[in-house]
Amino acid sequence: MTISPFEALACPLDGFALQKNGSNWQCDAGHSFDIARQGYVHLLPVQNKRSKDPGDNKEMVAARQRFLSTGFYQPIAEGLNLSVFPEGFSEPAISCLDAGCGEGYYMRHLADNAPKNTSLALMGLDISKWAVLSAAKQDKTPAWVVGSNANLPVLPGTLDRILCLFGFPVYPEFARVLKSGGEVVQVDAGPNHLKELRQIIYPELKEPKQGHEAAPDGFTNLETSVVCFNLALPDKDAISDLLAMTPHLYRAAAEGLARAAELESLNVTVEATIKRIRKD
Repeated sequence: MTISPFEALACPLDGFALQKNGSNWQCDAGHSFDIARQGYVHLLPVQNKRSKDPGDNKEMVAARQRFLSTGFYQPIAEGLNLSVFPEGFSEPAISCLDAGCGEGYYMRHLADNAPKNTSLALMGLDISKWAVLSAAKQDKTPAWVVGSNANLPVLPGTLDRILCLFGFPVYPEFARVLKSGGEVVQVDAGPNHLKELRQIIYPELKEPKQGHEAAPDGFTNLETSVVCFNLALPDKDAISDLLAMTPHLYRAAAEGLARAAELESLNVTVEATIKRIRKD
């Protein structure tokens, strides 16, 4: 496996191709974006922000990094790799975007376990500058970008794969930047994901959705797999870090969060659904 530079960045203001020029990226219209000393570039215009500091905050990113660095979710990373590089994979080079990359755990795992004869051009994007900063500090190889899935700063028809893990897929944007035949590999929480924790923090659980989901417009479903395993959280810190990287931190009432804070340890079910969908 070799890593090649990711060169398909687009100006978030006009969509023109960005060219790297020393310590910044520039488009033909004269827009320029500085590369931070940590190695990432900020391509989220202020008019596209819904808040002053969108996405996960510094503390949430730190919790995610602590939790994932323990290897608790390694089976999900391994399942993701099998979906990106399925049996019979033989492409000599792919360009891959992690849309909602967080602190980069899954992209690093993907790069470390890619086929030896495949060249990867990697880009990680997140709306949280704290997440991208953390990712860039840990690995300088991919292109790390602060940006939004709703307006991807990527040239049309340039990507082979898009990863979307526990995130917010924007299928029209994904279709715009994927090549014909390119794939989205999407990871979502399964119906039993963290069920034991949810039973503690919520008065009652909603019934899971049933049935097969149709492919988004312009896409075809390829395959779906499930990663399911039991996870033993050994202490309060691990429980707190897990909760901090889920939407339940904001959805649960104070009483439910207080019950979780009293736990000394917890066994939980981890269930992730991995879907491959192909652009028509």
